[in-house]
Amino acid sequence: MSASQTPAARTLLVKIFGKDRPGITAGLFDTLAAYSVEVVDIEQVVARGRLMLCALVTAPAGGATAEGELRATVHSWADSLQLQAEIISGTGDNRPRGSGRSHVTVLGHPLTAESTAAIAARITGAGGNIDRIFRLAKYPVTAVEFDISGVETEPLRTALATEAAEIGVDVAVVSAGLHRRAQRLVVMDVDSTLIQDEVIELFAAHAGCEKEVAEVTAAAMRGELDFEQSLHARVALLAGLDASVVEKVRTEVTLTPGARTLIRTLKRLGYQVGVVSGGFTQVTDDLKDRLGLDFASANTLEIVDGKFTGRVVGEVVDRAGKARLLRRFAAEAGVPLAQTVAIGDGANDLDMLNAAGLGVAFNAKPVVREAAHTAVNVPFLDTVLYLLGITREEVEAADVDGD
Repeated sequence: MSASQTPAARTLLVKIFGKDRPGITAGLFDTLAAYSVEVVDIEQVVARGRLMLCALVTAPAGGATAEGELRATVHSWADSLQLQAEIISGTGDNRPRGSGRSHVTVLGHPLTAESTAAIAARITGAGGNIDRIFRLAKYPVTAVEFDISGVETEPLRTALATEAAEIGVDVAVVSAGLHRRAQRLVVMDVDSTLIQDEVIELFAAHAGCEKEVAEVTAAAMRGELDFEQSLHARVALLAGLDASVVEKVRTEVTLTPGARTLIRTLKRLGYQVGVVSGGFTQVTDDLKDRLGLDFASANTLEIVDGKFTGRVVGEVVDRAGKARLLRRFAAEAGVPLAQTVAIGDGANDLDMLNAAGLGVAFNAKPVVREAAHTAVNVPFLDTVLYLLGITREEVEAADVDGD
């Protein structure tokens, strides 16, 4: 057994502070190497060009005399580089992390000190310990991730969901583990999620019934109307519309900011990506081709003699249908349901969001935000990447490598 594995072995925590520059880490360990110490742990952080380097090492053989020499040598080395050094004696390794480990991602636009304090206090109040914090992104939102131990994921998620709603930040809580790095399936709603539009309203604008359709759509998304009934009522208003309008509507569709980045990054990471929609295959099939999606399913508007009949054909994709399709896509992709991510905004997305391993309410109606695992309330779809632990730097590096 090495000295670092002996619980009662004396150890030294060496802390270095100062202006960052190349060679500091190598220089510190070159200095320590003269005393034949073992490295137990290392942590290094750089913020705005200022370095904090911590090294936990075994005490040198030779007792107090050797330790005193090590201390003097490290301080002399640090002084020569205009750095500060602090050395703290102790025994053994860092204390083990508590059971129950989670990643807590916080999105702020902006992220304030007040909201950060509130989240940290709620974590502590739930019995959790903050083991590490680091920044995932600085734009288009500030995203930071807390590594938490000591409390199970579900009660922590519940506690932080309440706090997040009160202080106006987005918080996602997922359990830690290897599964986070595994291949996943991401399935999105289309209308007001992948795209900024409601497709049926685009069709309705050409039919001259946009106002009537929008009113029914809004009521359905709030959960006030049965989706299938509202779908049939809205589609009936399109009866007689020339089918040539499909090409026009496809050009009118506006992707949500960050949609291309989200899909491109996920695909480069080996994820499979799909869409399910209460809208229409006349648009989703085009989106699948344009964006390179793996799966797509939606309702189909019936066309006879070049005209819309005012009916849909085939099985209706409604609230329950979206959840069934998520399960079907997962089976076809060979991805466990626990490894799926679902993103949506309306009441008809709720079954899908709850069935997924992680359900994300994206700029959603209140009833959806309250029921989903987490909510994102900023207008950038690629912020979902941060909930998966993907940093902005990794996104940008993937873009460079993919060019």
